[in-house]
Amino acid sequence: MGHLNFRTLSMLTILMVSVPVFAQNNAQEQIDMAVLAAPEEEREAATVYGYDDEGKMVTLREGSGNMVCIADEPGNERFQVVCYHKDLEPFMERGRVLKAEGKNPREIFDMREEEAKAGTLQMPEKPATMHVYFGSDVSYNEEDNALDGARYRYVVYIPFATQESTGLSLRPNGSGHPWLMDPGTHRAHIMITPPEEKD
Repeated sequence: MGHLNFRTLSMLTILMVSVPVFAQNNAQEQIDMAVLAAPEEEREAATVYGYDDEGKMVTLREGSGNMVCIADEPGNERFQVVCYHKDLEPFMERGRVLKAEGKNPREIFDMREEEAKAGTLQMPEKPATMHVYFGSDVSYNEEDNALDGARYRYVVYIPFATQESTGLSLRPNGSGHPWLMDPGTHRAHIMITPPEEKD
């Protein structure tokens, strides 16, 4: 059925079939796109969160696997779907709760930091990965089941890791090189952004 631009506000008709725009995608369409951020072998069993008609986050599918995926939020200018290891769910859920309460990013960071150090916020005991598919001009290729125009980023959470404990730089040293962000904190994580493919 070709390529559907997520950000168009008009309804498209292809082969006489009315195709919903991105903000109106049904649960299955959200699931199909969200799980593309996960490793292929993890997609079928992933838990998936998405959005209802009012834009509220809801559980679209309860999974039995290792990954939790989140569909792109309608209304955002930039497309993004994420899939992360289930051990990160307490950390992620706490962030969503605090954001819903109106807390700003600094407040969310400080509160989770305090809770993690106190042991009231469960953090992964081993490195846990989040996969991010993102882009400013992304369209869904239904024929190939792919997100055209999207880029990948990998984030490996290692709570309280430091440059000394990992040997990683604290800043990017070149395209695709891993580096450590938020060192020494509950949110310490390795950033890996593969180079953008050129035509």
